Amino acid sequence: MIKKETVYFETPGEQNTDVALKVALAYLEEGKKHFVVATTRGNTGVRFAEALKGKEANLVCVTHSAGFREPGVLELTAENRARIESLGGKIYVGTILTHSLETSLMDKHQGLYPTYLIAQTLRLFSQGVKVGVEIVMEACDGGLIPEGEEVVAVAGTGWGADTVTLIRSGASKRFLNVKVLELACKPR
Repeated sequence: MIKKETVYFETPGEQNTDVALKVALAYLEEGKKHFVVATTRGNTGVRFAEALKGKEANLVCVTHSAGFREPGVLELTAENRARIESLGGKIYVGTILTHSLETSLMDKHQGLYPTYLIAQTLRLFSQGVKVGVEIVMEACDGGLIPEGEEVVAVAGTGWGADTVTLIRSGASKRFLNVKVLELACKPR
């Protein structure tokens, strides 16, 4: 039996980032080496890169694909990208696995599709849990973390970080091998 504490935030959002960072860093003491952090503009990624500097850790910061908000625009700032990389972090820019083609089909044909249902099911736990599962698969798909490892996933609701999960990694092709092992913190 493993007994651990879970932190629950009264409200979601970036005001929880400092606590989420502390919760995530506690996994270093347990020997966890892989950290995957959702970051849109790069601010959260920079905070984690600074905190993990000099530590034996593999940091992967996952951001939206170009064109997510508007055609041809990448939300990750060049300054934040450079800062993350200079601190030893890696960047993954890619399509959100539960969002792309099926969202387009839903918009046009008003149907429901499997990845949308998966996304909505994961959101029952929280937006950050959904994003955590997605970004771990994306980092595996990009070859930035190995499959089958226990990975600390950090995500949030809107901006900042409010969710930390420990996930057994897998590529999107092997989605059913991915397991959420622990919920370390999340909004209620």
